[in-house]
Amino acid sequence: MKPHLSFQQYRTIDLAMFAVMLCVAEWLIVKAATWWFPDQLYTVSVVGAITAIVLMRWGPWAAIHAVLGGLIFCLASHGSGRQYLVYCLGNLLSLLALVPLRLLGGERIRLDGFLSVTFGIVTLLLMQLGRALVALLLGTDFQTCLGFFTTDALSLLFTGVIIWVARRLDGIFENQKHYLLRIHKTED
Repeated sequence: MKPHLSFQQYRTIDLAMFAVMLCVAEWLIVKAATWWFPDQLYTVSVVGAITAIVLMRWGPWAAIHAVLGGLIFCLASHGSGRQYLVYCLGNLLSLLALVPLRLLGGERIRLDGFLSVTFGIVTLLLMQLGRALVALLLGTDFQTCLGFFTTDALSLLFTGVIIWVARRLDGIFENQKHYLLRIHKTED
């Protein structure tokens, strides 16, 4: 007889796996960028993509990954206390992506390639906006705050591609309650 995981155990394991993926990937990207390309103005990040996937899978639980992404970025780049505030708090604005998720429905977004990619990009843009707003509140000048959008422009493309691939994999870019019920129905 096989023991079954409870829904809470499944969610905890799933959230932990995405957290590990986010931490390892973001740490490696930041370290590679500072080691091999220290003079480049542009950065790339997986935080927006992974947060969008977790938003689709678990809703507001993605706040963990949004904050964790900011934390890892700051740790890997030896950020100041101010940067920790900007990235960790700013990334939380991505939770506003729950509004279109609720209004349009996760299933509709998941099934429509354009909506899926747009959802991922909106999630990242909200993160960038959140960082800029927190930085403005901390007294950073407007021109510097624009840098949150311009230096992270490649991440928009990166996020779009990751979401496009993820939505094509069964159950990855899908509300997990819906996914588990769908799988359970096919087993009966």
